[in-house]
Amino acid sequence: MSIQVGDQAPDFNLVTLTAEGPQTVRLSDIVGSSNIVLLFVPMAFTGVCTEEFCAITKGLSVYDELDAKVIGISGDNPFAQQAWAEKEGIGITLLSDYEHTATAAYGVAYDSFLPEKNLIMGGVPKRSAFVVDKSGVVQYAEVNDNPGDLPDFEAIQECLKSL
Repeated sequence: MSIQVGDQAPDFNLVTLTAEGPQTVRLSDIVGSSNIVLLFVPMAFTGVCTEEFCAITKGLSVYDELDAKVIGISGDNPFAQQAWAEKEGIGITLLSDYEHTATAAYGVAYDSFLPEKNLIMGGVPKRSAFVVDKSGVVQYAEVNDNPGDLPDFEAIQECLKSL
């Protein structure tokens, strides 16, 4: 079962690439500094995931005004994420959940991702969105079984406005 509104957001320890090299990011280290929007996506370099993160990048000022940090999470390795971000101009922090630990903790893993297209991979994150407030409590949760369905960004922004 996925994390619900009112739950304490599960902590994670994931990797991102920076100019200084690989860095570990713990949710517990950033909770409190701003509200956080966690966006889980299935895979780098795919059409809908690219569309989602490029649109978010273009609208980052809206999230800045709402005192929210947007973080993208996928099961790709951090080097693939970095190449994807550079190729597509993605400007949000991307975290590698290569071991699928955060995906499992948030309850958003596919048992088998797109078996009808012969992409039989377990543990791939469903396209999901969570708003975590400054105290670490989930204030918005959306998990989409269809990988082509984008999160409701208007509802996410309304949630952030209420915090």
